Amino acid sequence: MNKFNSEYIITMKDIVKEGSAILRKDTEEVRIPVSNQDKDALLCMLQYLKNSQDPNISKKYKLRPGSGLSANQIGLDKRMFAALFDDGQKDKEFMLINPKTISHSLNMIYLPEGEGCLSVDREVKGFVTRYERIKVKAYDINGQEQIFKFKGYGSIVIQHEIDHLNGIMFYDRINKENPFKLPKNVEIESLY
Repeated sequence: MNKFNSEYIITMKDIVKEGSAILRKDTEEVRIPVSNQDKDALLCMLQYLKNSQDPNISKKYKLRPGSGLSANQIGLDKRMFAALFDDGQKDKEFMLINPKTISHSLNMIYLPEGEGCLSVDREVKGFVTRYERIKVKAYDINGQEQIFKFKGYGSIVIQHEIDHLNGIMFYDRINKENPFKLPKNVEIESLY
């Protein structure tokens, strides 16, 4: 039985920090149909993101703002995550279970200020290159398999979270010798 139910509010004390073994393992597939326990955990994760992006609530609970949160970041060995980001028109929210990237663009993008992570309490400088567009097959919270398409910032968030589920931290993708070196022979541009 996990503590993440409809009454629970995730705060920074629940976020697993870098160095923890669960952030470095391939997470376990979630059983379908989705259990109420897994649904509750996903809803808690999404609520954290909403709270963290609300200036008043985030100040009250001392939350760091986030666009994505994977289950292993709250100590659950499960292949699922929540994401909340603005796609240019409005906020989009996702709760993806057992996601698999099925295709991606050739061209790549990166955030000029680098990526952050709720599990990393330090500044990490360097470019993290991501595919500009991806297509992901995943189950939604109701256990329905769907295909999702992401581009731009949303694509970066989703790839960051899928990496988490595979035990990969964002800084693993930064060039060790030159953190600001971009790959050659690929069309790549800064997102902003």
